[in-house]
Amino acid sequence: MKTASERRAALNRLVESRTVTRVSPPLLLPAGPFFDLAGEEFGRALLLTTASTGIEYCLRPDFTLPIAQTYIEDGLVGVPAAYTYLGTIFRQQDGLPVEFEQAGLELLGQPDAGNALDQVLTFARWALAIYDINAPFVRLGGVGLFESFLAAADISPAWQARIRHRFGHPDAMARVMERLSIPRERNAVEAPDGREAVIEIVTDAMLQGGLSLVGGRTPEEVADRYIEKQALDAAPLSDGTLQLLQDYLEVEDSAPAALDRIWSLTAAAGLDIEEPIQIVRNHAAALQALSPKADVIFDASFSPRLDYYTGVVFEMTNDEGEVLASGGEYDRLLDRLGASQPVPASGCALWVDRLEQEATR
Repeated sequence: MKTASERRAALNRLVESRTVTRVSPPLLLPAGPFFDLAGEEFGRALLLTTASTGIEYCLRPDFTLPIAQTYIEDGLVGVPAAYTYLGTIFRQQDGLPVEFEQAGLELLGQPDAGNALDQVLTFARWALAIYDINAPFVRLGGVGLFESFLAAADISPAWQARIRHRFGHPDAMARVMERLSIPRERNAVEAPDGREAVIEIVTDAMLQGGLSLVGGRTPEEVADRYIEKQALDAAPLSDGTLQLLQDYLEVEDSAPAALDRIWSLTAAAGLDIEEPIQIVRNHAAALQALSPKADVIFDASFSPRLDYYTGVVFEMTNDEGEVLASGGEYDRLLDRLGASQPVPASGCALWVDRLEQEATR
């Protein structure tokens, strides 16, 4: 068994390979991008402070977002780049500040996105091997596969967006599925013509009711929610499509068996999503070859709770379900940070403290 110092030396060698650039983003970062891109749930874990200018900052809670921002700010969009890191992140846990050590790899702008993801999976697997973890539980998900399924199925754009935004959030997805399963009568009242007309009606109603137009939900927000609801009610899913969606989300098995099941379900419904299914198959097979003793499961309902993920995603966990490594493809992040062109991106994060605990058990 390796000593702690030997494991640390091996991990340092992994993150300081000649083919990558090791980086260390600042400890204090603007909090705004984390709220905007990682969402309210992640925002509650931030450790915040406010500058005299009124701008909120946070102790570094993550490496991926600042690395992606720097890549764009340095004018590297369109240039292949590979970054590694090893350092401390800071978050709240049970109301208390906690420090964690993380290591990871981020591959940005690589010409072969599939190969980049396999490199990320290999990096994660090598890292676990340093800590003598040779048979992890691996859970794969397919964000891109699910989006292809939604696009191919008989589902309106409004419902596609609503379902997609709740993908990976079991409680929120359950509420959507419940709403879809309840028959609804069409509203017999003719809706106002156009968004501006709806805003006018809402504004008048708020004023007549003595409600302020500032400090709460604005007339524009209320109007947009009303228009969205009308669009959803006007395009309910058929019973067959709803059942297909439920069957899809319930698929969880060894990767080959799960993907065979999804192919059978979709082919029987006349949907052609063979290409995205094959993409997941290829990565699952590569990962299984890397880790012959690992349990590689495909969970059709699995996705990180960050909606900038786009393709194959994964978690590697211990027997108790603690995440040791996680990541995947996140092409949407660079676009949302203002990249001038699409940038393929793959990466993973390793929870070094948990890896150390596993190695000493």
